[in-house]
Formats: sequence, C-alpha cells, structure tokens
Amino acid sequence: MVCPLPQTFASDDVDIAFTDEGEGLPTLLIHGFGSNFRVNWLSTSWIRDLLAAGRRVIAFDNRGHGESGKSHDRDAYSFQIMAEDARRLLDHLGVASADVIGYSMGARITVGLALTHSERVRSAVLGGVGGAMVRRAMFEPAEPLLTALRAVSLDEVTDPRGRTYRTFADQTKSDREALAACVEGLSRERLTPADAQRISVPVLVAVGSEDRGAGSAEALAALIPGAEAFVIPGRDHMKAVGDRVHKAAVLAFLKRQGV
Repeated sequence: MVCPLPQTFASDDVDIAFTDEGEGLPTLLIHGFGSNFRVNWLSTSWIRDLLAAGRRVIAFDNRGHGESGKSHDRDAYSFQIMAEDARRLLDHLGVASADVIGYSMGARITVGLALTHSERVRSAVLGGVGGAMVRRAMFEPAEPLLTALRAVSLDEVTDPRGRTYRTFADQTKSDREALAACVEGLSRERLTPADAQRISVPVLVAVGSEDRGAGSAEALAALIPGAEAFVIPGRDHMKAVGDRVHKAAVLAFLKRQGV
C-alpha cells in the first residue's frame, strides 16, 4: 500500500506529521517507542485493513519520532504532553471522538488521552502493555537503554535489552538523542492501579503470549472497569503488532462498540 506524503500541523509549536485517509468512523493510531506510523501501522497493513473495514484512519508520528519535531530536551516529553498532541490532532481535523489504537508507548499515551479527555475516546485498544504498566515506570530501568542509545556504535552495547532498542532505532533511522530525551521524560511517570480504575471508556488489552516484559493482558484488564483481555498466541512484543489474529480481535472489538 502506498501512503501519501504526510501532512503536518503545529502542536504547541512542535510540528506533528500525520496521515488521514478514508471515510467512516475515525480510528486514531498511536505508535510505539522508536517506531513511526509507517513502520508500526503501514508496513504491518493495519491502515489497509482498517480502511477495508470502512473506517477513517488517522495516524501520526509522535514527537521525537519519524517526521515529527525532535526536541533533545527531556522536558518536551511526558505522556500527558504526547496525549495532548493526539488531542490537538483531533481538534485540527475536527474529529469529536475516535476509536484509539495504541501500541506499547502508544498504548500508554492512549491511557493518558482517555484519562484527561475521555469524551474524545470512543474506545481504546491497548496493545503490547499488560500488568507491568502499573508495577513500574515505562523503560524501567532506563539507564541501560539510555546507554545503548547514546553509544557510538552498536558494538559497544552489551545489555541485551539495550541492544534490542538500539538495533530498532538504527533500523528506523531515528534521532537517537531525541529518543533518549523521550526515555528520560517518560521514565518520570508511572501509572497507578487507581489511575487504571479511572478509565471510563471501553477497552481491549492485547498482549502477545511470549511478551515477557509487558505482563499479562488479564491483569491490566482486571483493573479497568469493563475491559476485555486478548492474548495474541505465540507472539512476542515485536511480532505481535502485525499479527493477523491480533488484528481480527481488534476489528471484532471495534465492531462490538456499534457502528
């Protein structure tokens, strides 16, 4: 699928790159750390499949990522700041509310949007995050990841988790110092069980059965009133994203919300 060149808009003086395609119920896609909308949603055929389901699909590059603005200041990053980028994009497009699908870091941003602007979130899909999201801050411990991102070359990185993130950052040709600032900013925040219990929109939590870092989908769903859990069979954190069974479960969940 060929994606048109992204448009841009200013969110609190940060240029945010986005794409907006199709007609029907709006679906907002929020990608994970070190990724971008092309890698997370276009190359995995999410955009194609959502369009085929008769939906309007809006996807964007988070600040610090892809073709959006890339500050090297950690104070430019927090989950709430990044949730406000999403909210401002909906404002820019005149979209009153959307079904929001977030993966990994994008799922945590989706939670921030649902907590502060629940009227803008028709439903939420939290992919790649489970019970660990309320046990520790994202990226904790952050130091091995920061060391990996700031290393001169991958050869210097010995921490396995750090190597995974550094390799992905290199593959996506990311601004590694912007990613490091993002890690520093986001690592200061933690979602509590009480926060999860305040989520008031329909939620699907989807986690790969082999995703060792996310924690269980069932544990997180149990904290969110009325939430559903789905385990993506045989998939780890990276391979779960574009899994066909995963997509089918999400599309079925969206359909249950009513057209």
